[in-house]
Amino acid sequence: MLATFNSTTPALKWTLAAGIFLLAAGMLLAGDEQTKISAAFAEKEFARARNQFQSDPGNLTNAWQFARAAFDYAEYSTNNTQRAALANEGISACRPVVAGQPKLAAGHYYLAMNLGQLARTQLLGALGLVKQMETEFKSAGTLDPQFDHAGPKRNLGLLYRDAPGWPVSIGNPSKAQSLLKQAVKLAPDFPENYLHLIESYLKWNEPDDARKTLHALDTIWPAARTNLAGAKWAQSWDNWSARRDAARKQLLTGP
Repeated sequence: MLATFNSTTPALKWTLAAGIFLLAAGMLLAGDEQTKISAAFAEKEFARARNQFQSDPGNLTNAWQFARAAFDYAEYSTNNTQRAALANEGISACRPVVAGQPKLAAGHYYLAMNLGQLARTQLLGALGLVKQMETEFKSAGTLDPQFDHAGPKRNLGLLYRDAPGWPVSIGNPSKAQSLLKQAVKLAPDFPENYLHLIESYLKWNEPDDARKTLHALDTIWPAARTNLAGAKWAQSWDNWSARRDAARKQLLTGP
């Protein structure tokens, strides 16, 4: 399961706090009841992963899996204090993974993801975290481009899409489009990749490309619905369905 940042984040904080995750799948458009169910699932997984990690902290697999659980659970935080605490736990778990097994994509990837959670709790300090995220997503993408359904390419593309441009930060629409297209090619069975590309085309006022990508998403939708099943995907499907409907409506009626 992936996660989504809260759409009420103030504009400046959102931009500097790694907006890559605003639509990254999960909570943004999901119903309240499903959010509660998914939050309980994430909390349970976090407790399980933490216990496993604490029982053998030297196990690098336990470490990055705990970092993943920390990121997922942080998506349901109701305040910055809780979110930052969870993010810092995930970051602390990943640092030894990156140092001890630098060729493991998961360590770099979940370090970047938790840095993104931490960035959400900051304002000016988020700008420095964005550069760190860029570095870690690049490393993860080089080591394993298909990790987390092409997550490194997808999230780096969103970071380039939504961060301020030079000289303030690293934003670059051309790089964003290239990476988001790569994510679709690397994981063509994953709805999230298509949705980000569709939403980006709409953001860039390229409706023809958005329409073609929506058609491709419709094509893979039934099989994905079967393959990505179970409690951990329930909220993602709520989110994806709402976003697909919103994109279709925008293409029919305009912004």
